[in-house]
Amino acid sequence: MLLRLPTSVSEAQECLAEGAVPVGGATLVWATWQREGFPELAMSLRKLPQANVIGAERLGAAVLLGQMDGRVPDVLRRAAGTVGTGAVRRAATVGGNLVGSALRCLLPAALVLDARATVLESDGVRETDLAEVVAKRPLLLSLRWSAPLACAYRKLPADAGAPPPLVVASALHAGDGAGDGEGGGAGYGVRVAVRDGYEVFEGAAVTGADPEETLESLRATALGDLPAAAWAVVQPQVLDLLARER
Repeated sequence: MLLRLPTSVSEAQECLAEGAVPVGGATLVWATWQREGFPELAMSLRKLPQANVIGAERLGAAVLLGQMDGRVPDVLRRAAGTVGTGAVRRAATVGGNLVGSALRCLLPAALVLDARATVLESDGVRETDLAEVVAKRPLLLSLRWSAPLACAYRKLPADAGAPPPLVVASALHAGDGAGDGEGGGAGYGVRVAVRDGYEVFEGAAVTGADPEETLESLRATALGDLPAAAWAVVQPQVLDLLARER
């Protein structure tokens, strides 16, 4: 297998045109390759500057999970810190987790940040939403978002071999935060994302004087389909986040 390490977007685009298979830390594909055969040409983004940025409002796809620290929002840092073992986090990448993993442990955190994705295709670079990243699995270069006012994350414990543990992430944003124009951009908004099994549910609401009204607004979104056990985690997390608003 020949591994290409492009140092510019144009080089990465050429690699794609040549049929190179994108790899992150290869933590998810190595066993498959050993079983089914290695590709003739692969490509890693670990030398591409645009894919290695770490900041308060941007994160590169080639960043290792173990590199995520206080420079990124706490919801992302904590999500990365719960993935696998230390050895896995020293090899696995942001892009590999979001695009290549069935669990997508970073997805709830990215959703509550209302992150947008920059992706590379054979005809150039463009920006898209996370729904397309999950559905079509393009070559992810980076994520960007507006820094939240506050955020929270919780991953319940689970036994080995058991179904994926429940994950609840939330973030408080300036403006309505709901993504649908309600509230005219005034006040605050809260976004919540929950991974229940292999499915991820999300919802957003404008916050009001009564926290219970905000919870009811969230129940009117896709989050309302969650079981009571999930809401037992969502409710206190959202209430705590709203308390920071005041």
